Amino acid sequence: MASTAPSERRSLLYPSYVLFVLVLVYLFNFIDRQLPSILAERIKADLSVSDAELGFLYGTAFAVFYAIFGIPLGRLADVWNRRSLVALGLGFWSLMTAASGFSRNFSELTVARIGVGVGEASATPAAYSMLSDYFPKSLRATALSIYSSGIYLGGGLALFVGGRVVGYWDATYQASAAPLGLTGWQATFILVGLPGLLMALWVRSLREPKRGEADGIPTPPPHPHPFREFGRELRAVFPGLTVWNLVIMGGGRAALVTNAVAASVIAGVAFALVRLTGDLAQWTALAIGFYSAFSWAQSLRLRDAPSFALIFDTPTLRWLVIAASLLAFSGYGIGFWTPAYLLRAHGVDETRLGDFLLWTTAGGGFVGVALGGILGDVWRARDPRGRLFMLALGAVLSVPFALLLIEAPSIESALWLTLPSNIFGSMWVGVAATTVQDLMLPRMRAVASAAYLLSITFIGLALGPYTIGRVSVATDLRIGMLVGLSVNVIAFGAALFALRTLARDESTRIDRARAAGEAPSSLDSEA
Repeated sequence: MASTAPSERRSLLYPSYVLFVLVLVYLFNFIDRQLPSILAERIKADLSVSDAELGFLYGTAFAVFYAIFGIPLGRLADVWNRRSLVALGLGFWSLMTAASGFSRNFSELTVARIGVGVGEASATPAAYSMLSDYFPKSLRATALSIYSSGIYLGGGLALFVGGRVVGYWDATYQASAAPLGLTGWQATFILVGLPGLLMALWVRSLREPKRGEADGIPTPPPHPHPFREFGRELRAVFPGLTVWNLVIMGGGRAALVTNAVAASVIAGVAFALVRLTGDLAQWTALAIGFYSAFSWAQSLRLRDAPSFALIFDTPTLRWLVIAASLLAFSGYGIGFWTPAYLLRAHGVDETRLGDFLLWTTAGGGFVGVALGGILGDVWRARDPRGRLFMLALGAVLSVPFALLLIEAPSIESALWLTLPSNIFGSMWVGVAATTVQDLMLPRMRAVASAAYLLSITFIGLALGPYTIGRVSVATDLRIGMLVGLSVNVIAFGAALFALRTLARDESTRIDRARAAGEAPSSLDSEA
């Protein structure tokens, strides 16, 4: 991190320890999330599924429930103990990862992956909020970028562990019956899921930071009924309860009509896409997700106008979400399909592939996301747009290396190209998350992070792997990878628009919140 005085270094000792533990949590998060990537070919053969169904399994089935439950869990993080929430979520998704290993068909595996998505939704909004309260604004991008490196550390370890366990299992039980009749991919899920239960106990031992202290903004005392707030927010996103929620909140006839119209439009678009593609599960799940998100936005506007104003009426945030969502589209899509592409194009085995990708994915991703955060903080000290400059650069610089990887003539050159591709492709992650925090008031940060993650999850995770898989079914996987990479151009343009309004939107956040109804007395002491 940047140079600090001795007293400040001492004050950062415990925050740095918390950061270390939360990086491990995110590492577990992405090990469990990324395992299907290295196991895709085994799952495809064993369960007789297509590339589009694999993309649905890894992306949409996980993403929709991750995003939907991220909203009420983000609200719970804003009103309850965040370390306890992360610990409970970690324990639950670890159990569901282990349950994935007992799946005997595609439907059972889908249900288990949905459970993983629900559990993992608890972690990142709460972690973003905790770290923003532990670290001053001058070091916030560095801290959140180091936290975000867990994406790549976990993703790399998933490829390594998955390849190793599958290879060991096949060699050991080639001539004899495996325990419980498990295949290699099933055993991998079980062995990877169980250690998360011990990690959850460690997380529970962390201290909870004071909200708003790092920004000098006093925050009201803890909410007396946090789980009532969670239930209210869950009611706002759960289909079947959303209309009842609007009635209870006094939305009136106009809100009900608007909700009905939105539901009809979303259902119509989903029906058309099902007719076009034949993928009922994909578009039904996404339709549920988009309807839930729309209903939640209506509810937020009724119960918390200042939060609604800062989340939905901030131009910088809108352009940032577009840019980040498209970068997530290419990142999740290409990240998931790269192992399968290399297996098909070059005939390398899973063990060798996993061993090599451990270092280029984990190492490259860690370097890229940390470098993006550190340079973003340095650049921001000279120009308030510095962090977004790093996002725009990452969107551009990752493209040529990813193209070279896809067109590489040999497995050796392809494997080495994954390193710079991961470095530049990950530079945006931490600076984007930090910019969301900077545009919000402390009491809104977790729910704003959940809304941000909802957008990049729907567009990035739910559509990226599926779209590439769908194109692969229609043409081949190489074309699908190129389609996934092409959205970086649009992401770069959106980042340029965000740069134009960032300084104004950040400097006026208190005035805009006050104009929307935020109590002014608690905002006057911002540092």
